[in-house]
Amino acid sequence: MPFDWDEGNEEHVRESGVEPYEAEEAVLDPGRANTDAYNVGRERRWALLGATEDGRRLFVVYTHRRDLVRVISARDATPREKRRYRKRGK
Repeated sequence: MPFDWDEGNEEHVRESGVEPYEAEEAVLDPGRANTDAYNVGRERRWALLGATEDGRRLFVVYTHRRDLVRVISARDATPREKRRYRKRGK
């Protein structure tokens, strides 16, 4: 799954203490859990709870542009979100 990164969204993600590669790992996590997101204008956005390869749980908001995944924001999951991630699929 190819990703769309530029200086703007890379900087926005890093401001939350998340590296772009970590956001990608969370999006690609086969055990990820979809969650509610918001739309901006006509652009549809999705959100998920996913884990990095090191086990860090992240909340990621993203959209699709030209067959690419563009991460809008990423942050550490809250304790409640971490519980939801652990309980997924049960």
